[in-house]
Amino acid sequence: QVQLVESGGGLVQAGDSLRLSCAAAARDFDRYALGWFRQAPGKEREVVAVINWTGDDTYYRDHAKGRFTISRDNAKNTFYLQMNNLKPVDAALYYCAAGLQAWGTGRWDYWGQGTQVTVSS
Repeated sequence: QVQLVESGGGLVQAGDSLRLSCAAAARDFDRYALGWFRQAPGKEREVVAVINWTGDDTYYRDHAKGRFTISRDNAKNTFYLQMNNLKPVDAALYYCAAGLQAWGTGRWDYWGQGTQVTVSS
């Protein structure tokens, strides 16, 4: 069983930065692929970024490329999403997820409760 807790969301202005964190209560944390997703009101949840278990490979959705960075600290059982140059369209509920077989398959086993990001223009 893995428990994930997000933090770091908030209200910012367009152009600002935020760093989201996801703390995991998990054995063998370094075996999991990790991901960030988001869901805006009236829209489906979408992937933002994914990182593999070693941290040496990442995937970004087009809207995140060049602005967002996913990273992990296996020693702290935590991973992050650094978001720069935020835009109003980035406003959403952001979720973190973990999956043993998730890399390349999209098979996510565990989800956090979400942290709200609001971006004012």
